[in-house]
Amino acid sequence: MTSDPRQPSGDTSHPTDCEVLAGYRQRSQQRASRQHGLLDDVLHSRAAGVTLLLLDVDGVLTDGSLIYSESGAEAKAFNTQDGLGLKLLRQAGVQTGLITARRSTIVQRRAEELALDHIYQGVDHKSAAFREILRRSGKRPAEVCYMGDDWIDLAVLIRVGLAACPANAVPEVQSACHYVASRSGGHGAVREVCDLLVTAKGLHQSLLQSYLT
Repeated sequence: MTSDPRQPSGDTSHPTDCEVLAGYRQRSQQRASRQHGLLDDVLHSRAAGVTLLLLDVDGVLTDGSLIYSESGAEAKAFNTQDGLGLKLLRQAGVQTGLITARRSTIVQRRAEELALDHIYQGVDHKSAAFREILRRSGKRPAEVCYMGDDWIDLAVLIRVGLAACPANAVPEVQSACHYVASRSGGHGAVREVCDLLVTAKGLHQSLLQSYLT
């Protein structure tokens, strides 16, 4: 297993900016040569160590569409398979949360339905919210998986232990990620990452069995 400059050098340390940028370049090179969706040893190891999943909303939990009625009311569509995936993560002992630049009562309602541990809306600089979540949760960057789809997510993606994105993510984000889902945002991409984490932790069969009785 090769070392990754994005990986913290110790349990209590965070990567420097130089290490983060070097890791971004390395990740871009590796993405160019990696088979899509390959669950290799390095990816499996990163996924197994995740204890917190953080998500963007628009383009990840949704397909990115913004729908307004004539009265100005906003509507969003969420995927129920994503919802069950997040429930499975809670059963696996993994915390969940979201960081989004927009603010919406619909998102707040969905986050509460899903019992997310960390809800950050109206965030201009996601890296600041990420640092706050680390402080509050006591997690290290290496324990976090973040899923985003656009440039605004890059500052977090290049600092976490497992960076993921949906199939509809912009090219720069795909290059920064360890894992690119086969499905798009709002169409099961989040569930795909949830399944990846559960499988890496060796809990897929036991969780599945609980739904067969």
